[in-house]
Amino acid sequence: MSKAGLMSSPICLVENVNGSLSVYKQAIEFLSRINEPVVVVSVVGLYRTGKSYLMNRLAGQQSGFALGNTIESKTKGIWMWCVPHPKIEGHTLVLLDTEGLGDVAKGDSKNDGWIFCLAVLLSSTLVYNSRGTIDNTAVEKLHYVVELTEQIKIRSTGAPDEEEGEDSEFVRFFPSFIWVVRDFTLELEIDGKKVTDDDYLEFALNLRKGVSKKTRDYNLPRECIRRYFPSRKCFVFPFPVTCHKNMTRLEILQDQDLAQQFLEVTGHFCDHMFVNSDVKRLKGGHIVTGQLLGHLVEIYVETISSGEVPCLENAVVVLANLENQTAVQEALKVYQTGMEELKKTLPVSIENLTCEHQKFSSLAIAKFTERSFKDEKMEYLKKLEEAVSMFYTDLLEENKMTSERKCRDLLKNLSSDMNKRMQDGEYSQSGGYELYKRDRDAIVEQYHREPNKGIRAEAVLEEFLKEREPEANSILCMDNKLTENEKQINKEKENAALLKQKLKEEEEKRIESEKMMETEKARHEDRVKQMQESFKKEKQQQQQEMDRAIDSKLKEQEEMLKKGFKEEAYNLKEEIKKLKNEKERLHGGGIFKDYVMPFFCPLVETVPNLLMQRSMIKSLTKGLKR
Repeated sequence: MSKAGLMSSPICLVENVNGSLSVYKQAIEFLSRINEPVVVVSVVGLYRTGKSYLMNRLAGQQSGFALGNTIESKTKGIWMWCVPHPKIEGHTLVLLDTEGLGDVAKGDSKNDGWIFCLAVLLSSTLVYNSRGTIDNTAVEKLHYVVELTEQIKIRSTGAPDEEEGEDSEFVRFFPSFIWVVRDFTLELEIDGKKVTDDDYLEFALNLRKGVSKKTRDYNLPRECIRRYFPSRKCFVFPFPVTCHKNMTRLEILQDQDLAQQFLEVTGHFCDHMFVNSDVKRLKGGHIVTGQLLGHLVEIYVETISSGEVPCLENAVVVLANLENQTAVQEALKVYQTGMEELKKTLPVSIENLTCEHQKFSSLAIAKFTERSFKDEKMEYLKKLEEAVSMFYTDLLEENKMTSERKCRDLLKNLSSDMNKRMQDGEYSQSGGYELYKRDRDAIVEQYHREPNKGIRAEAVLEEFLKEREPEANSILCMDNKLTENEKQINKEKENAALLKQKLKEEEEKRIESEKMMETEKARHEDRVKQMQESFKKEKQQQQQEMDRAIDSKLKEQEEMLKKGFKEEAYNLKEEIKKLKNEKERLHGGGIFKDYVMPFFCPLVETVPNLLMQRSMIKSLTKGLKR
């Protein structure tokens, strides 16, 4: 993230006015300028639990996000702070501070639910901040996690029974979960034994056996936390200061004014976040940039505001279309910029032209694959190829016309003296044919010596000689110095020379056509290779997403078996089996060949077809003129 793009203080990302959510355009504009991957950390929690202090520390600042010192919640909506990632070069750390949940002044728990939902959807790490201890009351206050099944859809369409089981797939797409316990005053002990922060969380999330409604209600939020998030961790913070009055002045206190143990835990927390928080990814594993994150915010907020439920699949489709359109424009610019340089040197040989075409079209495909994703039917690749082919075809035509103009002008200049002799009647005298032939051969020889005439050199020369044929025949017939037999021999030589030049023109065309077809074949092979690599990368990302979910469920299954929850373990086994089957399907080797390659084949013919169309149009135009 460049210094010019530094954000000196947080800005509002999602406004929440009277329970209505809307996007703050200035924040989206800022995100649109970030083209590097983002690590997104959201913090949620009950109001007045000190969420903002931790976010300020992650930003490397003492203050920034409003802390406030009254019972009124300071943060409204979602606020954002973008800073360069302190550990990973070329990445941006995006910190999202959400308004306090359960603020009595709002009186709308549904609004809280959507704020929590947005935090989950936008982040790669979700921090839940609470105070005191993780007891049943604390877990119950995290009821928003239970409501996510009603607030997030994975697929846009599907049978009702498929939608019902969608929450089993949340683990594939949800962020890592970190529970931060503030102002903890107890000893970290379970049954008299010292335990770690993580052990404390796991103990609090233990399920109870039984089938009563009370047991089901007790287990439900715990099951959701265990099943939805791919990993979980806990940090237990002691009181930051010994004097209670200083609790309201955290943002102005220096480190020496804070408790040593509090500072140590804060340091461990920040280190963990910097090292272990992953880059934000979309469903399918595609890496999210700041620009994409801005689009994502707009899509989800607009969906929520319209009364609909955010859908991960729909969001990916919309983002893929936006990114792929941009990918086409950027790739085409790479090609055009490179070829514009060549354009300045026209006319050029077909070898030079096709070589540069192959080079810059390859760079354009590389630029396209760098940004595009989910272009499964090659719709956007085809758009790029059509645009490149159109530009290339225009350039071929321009190169041809420039070559023709240069060659005609050259022959016109070279034959000016010969034309003057013709007007003066020098060739009409006895022995005039020999003089005419000598001058004409000198012009041809001089013409051949001239470099860089382009691809129409032989064709224009053939045209020149053909135009001069009646003139040469007339001079030959009038030359009294030659016998009839000599005239006939010279006539045959004239015809042979014209035929030879015609063959040279045909050879010139053949070489041009072969070189173009050879280039298109090489381009096709390069295109297939690059897209195969891109396709492979996308599949790897999807498999990594699947592996993360499978690993998480395997750990949970092992835990359930260990504690005697056989039914839960069996359900997890079925979910794991389903994920493994899907992974196996993704791993299938014939997917690219069977489903992607058929879209490539027509692309090979794009340039030849365009040239054929133009040739037909030109022929029709000539016919009409006649």
